Amino acid sequence: MDVLELARLQLAVTTSLHWLFVLLTLGLAPLVAVLQTRAVLARDPARSALLERMTKFWGQIYVINYVVGIVTGLVMEFQFGLNWSGLTHFVGNVFGAPLALETLVAFFAESTFLGMWIFGWGRLPRKIHLSLIWLVTLTAYASAYWILVANGFLQHPVGYEIRDGVAYLTDFGALLGNASTWYALVHITGGALLIGGMLLAGVSAYHLVRHTREQEFFRRSLRLGVGTAAIFGWFGSSAGHAQEDFVREIQPMKFADAAEGARLQAQLAATHGPGDYTPPAWIDAAFFLMFPLGEFLVFLMLIYAVLLIRGWIFRRRLMLRLLVALIPLPFVIAVGGWVFREVGRQPWVVYEVQGVHEAVSQVSVGTVAGSFVAFTVLLATLAVVNWTLIVRFARRGPEGTQLGAADTPREAEEPVPATL
Repeated sequence: MDVLELARLQLAVTTSLHWLFVLLTLGLAPLVAVLQTRAVLARDPARSALLERMTKFWGQIYVINYVVGIVTGLVMEFQFGLNWSGLTHFVGNVFGAPLALETLVAFFAESTFLGMWIFGWGRLPRKIHLSLIWLVTLTAYASAYWILVANGFLQHPVGYEIRDGVAYLTDFGALLGNASTWYALVHITGGALLIGGMLLAGVSAYHLVRHTREQEFFRRSLRLGVGTAAIFGWFGSSAGHAQEDFVREIQPMKFADAAEGARLQAQLAATHGPGDYTPPAWIDAAFFLMFPLGEFLVFLMLIYAVLLIRGWIFRRRLMLRLLVALIPLPFVIAVGGWVFREVGRQPWVVYEVQGVHEAVSQVSVGTVAGSFVAFTVLLATLAVVNWTLIVRFARRGPEGTQLGAADTPREAEEPVPATL
């Protein structure tokens, strides 16, 4: 493999693994915020206490994923700077600002609010503490927006001009309002909440199958998870159909059949010079993972939501076991969608403006191969650690929750003499 192939493979691996952390973060944060809101507003003390325990249990899983996910984001940034200096030189003036704002939002604002929320249990007034988790949620989605502003430019470049071989931003409003960004943000929001809802439903079903003593705890969690997955899965699917129509207009080669692909290939070759402008044929498999499989999962969650009305799910162990088995499926669907979005625009890194061969860094094969192995091992280790911790705390149930646990009373100390 040459430098370009290794760099593309490394980008695909690091981005896909980090993407899974991002989606779970976006999917869990609003659900934790909703649970805490219900706990604060509940008038019945017993119901409020139950909802607060649910907030802490699911909040702990959210915190684990967020903390480990931050490290995977750093790894992705390192490989990006190492392997794609041609891209940053060419369009750094355009998407440097969105990436900088994402760093400020994610690594400073979001982390600060989350830290205050973690250590604020029992120390801050309940409504102020509640506001922190909503700020965490808002900054998480703001961070996703800024990333998609940068990525949206790569998919559909707008608001720029090229001077002396370098792209310069000329219309910041066009960059922020890029349709590619907004279609993706709405679609990803639905997908993320589908993932968050499926995790709640699957973990709850696991405990209900085992006849946990926390019946009410996990029945409520399962209802919230299934309802969220059904509603926002349908929402994300509808947004995906709208996005597909838009992508067919701006990147027709992604969906072209053999005859249309040949015509577009000839057209692009006449405009941009000789070359292969056809994306790899295997992206059809990625599209299948995203579209038909995603539609099937959404349809299944809608059926589960209907069956929840009479509580039939709780009396069908097979249906509960199926929810546990389905936990990985939305992650697979999400990776398929991301691969289709990114690989489908090849050989362009900035669509019809800069090719991937122009964007790759001038480094040796050994350098890229070494970083690829190191970063892949590190990311795989982080993914294993993340899911090992999530599974461990999920299996323990609310009794093993450490988030917001009461401080251990200090032992009485001898009084200090007033005078020495």
